[in-house]
Amino acid sequence: MTKTALHDLTAHELLAGYKSRDFSPVEVTQAVLAQIKLWEPHIAATWLLRPDDALAQARASEARWQKGEPCGALDGVPVTLKDNIATQGDPTPLGTKAVAPVPAAADAPPAARGREAGAVVVCKTTMPDYGMLSSGLSTFHEISRNPWDVALTPGGSSAGAGAAAAAGYGPLHIGTDIGGSIRLPAAWCGIVGLKPSLGRVPIDPPYMGRAAGPMTRSVADAALLMQVLARPDARDSMALPPQAIDWSLAWRADKPLKGVRIGLLLDAGCGLPVEPAIRVAVEHAAHLFEAQGAVVTPLAPFMTPELLSGLDHFWRMRSLVDLDALPAERRASVLPVIRDWADSARGMSGPDVFRAYSATHAVRVATQAALQPFDYVISPVSPNAPAAFDWPSPTNDPLRGLEHIGFTVPFNMGEQPAISVNCGTMDSPGTPGAVLPIGLQIAGQRFDDLGVLQMARAFEQLRGPQREFPHPP
Repeated sequence: MTKTALHDLTAHELLAGYKSRDFSPVEVTQAVLAQIKLWEPHIAATWLLRPDDALAQARASEARWQKGEPCGALDGVPVTLKDNIATQGDPTPLGTKAVAPVPAAADAPPAARGREAGAVVVCKTTMPDYGMLSSGLSTFHEISRNPWDVALTPGGSSAGAGAAAAAGYGPLHIGTDIGGSIRLPAAWCGIVGLKPSLGRVPIDPPYMGRAAGPMTRSVADAALLMQVLARPDARDSMALPPQAIDWSLAWRADKPLKGVRIGLLLDAGCGLPVEPAIRVAVEHAAHLFEAQGAVVTPLAPFMTPELLSGLDHFWRMRSLVDLDALPAERRASVLPVIRDWADSARGMSGPDVFRAYSATHAVRVATQAALQPFDYVISPVSPNAPAAFDWPSPTNDPLRGLEHIGFTVPFNMGEQPAISVNCGTMDSPGTPGAVLPIGLQIAGQRFDDLGVLQMARAFEQLRGPQREFPHPP
């Protein structure tokens, strides 16, 4: 084994170390808890952090390893779960004081699969109110911050998960994504974040475009976690049929790149313009693929301001209906920026709502058509650097809150797998001298989750080793 600190080891390295008895799940969990203690005052990434419970899980795993009888593919590996992934007996606040603290009756599918595989659930991670912001701004949790520059947001809505992964809170983190909520914090925190094909990872409750997926420091760890998360669960009415996928191919076998057809999307067609440093980093990634024989072709924008506006207005009305169903005192406790955003839909007519809803299908059709000539499409994840930690979105405007998701949201509506992997760095707009990561998005055809992971792994190898992750301030 290397001399890397235990909390920084990959899940693959941890499992190898347990097998060889170089260290134990208890030692690893203790190291992760110590890292959390160092970082947490600065980034506020956790919720329901229960050290005694985590150590009890680790001791049970240690006993299994000592007998040579690990119970699953993740036995003893630390994992965190996003707030909105229910865990039995715990409330699921969805990041807001407006939700009644009712204990969940059962683990949601991603939590259940992790426990069955022997993972040590260290804690839950934070999210903004109702997951409707690309930041950690929350009325229930402390505001999460970016470990690369604590003056900035880690992104959202899987805010705490992104920050926790970058800060070394163990190797495996599970987030959710309905418009970019895994990939945006992955990009801004310099980690790997996969939004699987819709239905590949069963979730409860399911919803159009919503997916749960891995947030890790390496593609190999994301694939290992997919091996567990993609197992069937009857509670998801939108789940794909069970499929025998050899996820280990994402780390065992190199993907040939010669002749692979890649579309290069540098303009989302809507929203914020791409910052120059991000464009340069994505173009460099394209050149790396091209040098290996891939055929890279510029792809014209297929999103439009009208399509993005339709999605925005549909979600405004959905949120307005949800908020209006709350008692007055609970509604008043929701973040004002979300109340203002939802209230702006109050004047919409029935035809207005129908047209807004129709944009979800129009985006799906446009995305599917745009991808037809290609095996994969690469693009920025976000057009911009992360905003200030206490801003709800990069525009800091409730009526322009989705202008940074033009590259990510099409693949939620279209149901294609898409991953963020670090492709460079840029100067931080928050703190002089601080450096921020840049995310490359790789999207594939529907159901080609393994292929997207293999392409991301190929890029990791072309890119070379990632620079160090941040250290506590």
